[in-house]
Amino acid sequence: MNKLHAQRSYQDRLARVQAHIHDHLADELDLNKLAEIACMSPTHWHRIYHGVFGETVAATVKRVRLHTAAGMLANSAIAIEEIAKRCGYPNLQSFTRIFSDSYGMPPARYRKEGSHRKFHDALDEHGVSANGPWHVEVRNVPEISLLSIHHHGAFMEIGEAFDRLFGWLAIRGLVGPDIRLIGVYHTDPDAYREDDLFSKAGALLKDSDAIDVELPVVRTTVAAGRYACLRYKGPYADMKSAYLWLFGKWLPQSGEEVRDGPVFEEYLNNPREVAPTELLTEIYMPLEG
Repeated sequence: MNKLHAQRSYQDRLARVQAHIHDHLADELDLNKLAEIACMSPTHWHRIYHGVFGETVAATVKRVRLHTAAGMLANSAIAIEEIAKRCGYPNLQSFTRIFSDSYGMPPARYRKEGSHRKFHDALDEHGVSANGPWHVEVRNVPEISLLSIHHHGAFMEIGEAFDRLFGWLAIRGLVGPDIRLIGVYHTDPDAYREDDLFSKAGALLKDSDAIDVELPVVRTTVAAGRYACLRYKGPYADMKSAYLWLFGKWLPQSGEEVRDGPVFEEYLNNPREVAPTELLTEIYMPLEG
């Protein structure tokens, strides 16, 4: 088996595992079953997965389940016990304990007091200043050339595309300390059906133009120009309220005009390495001028 064929084989097999995890969160995710899906030896495949992605399979399952649960808590009225069931927790008690350990508060309190509430509450305040307690900086951004994978569907589920992209890069030895991960969002989740949403999971690498790409990876260009940048700290699940505040409060009071084109997000640290409450994201909104 030549090197390129081997890379494609590992990429495809690990991608099947990631897709199965994301699609079956409510099921018991048996490690031997996942080994079968990967068509790898149960004895060694955990080491391969850990070596490629930098986290164990169990850590991936936990991270994706909690991310999905946090999104439901922040953005829906689904009962907490039902959220626990949909995310694969056997009972409310275990869900509450595990969620509290990662997010710093139990699910019910998170729904009422999570970081999404600060932005949501600001939307209801009359006379709030243009910046409120959050800083927005207008920046001139050069053209950005990304290696990316397309994602269709809920933006909260773009993590699967990022996992596939990370695996594609890692298998080729392209993951280094200077890699920048960027999500590009082409449609408004409040204006389109969830099935019609389109986004891209992207990576900015040094000398990325010299890298040979093949599907599912494609090249994506983010246009140069002026952008409003909001730095956000907290779980990805809470960012919908930040967007509503940025477009609904800051923009009308700023004197700026939004420019046609996608928004994008840059993820400044790694959800595999830091708690959800410590995640740092910069949200970029295109501006005229």
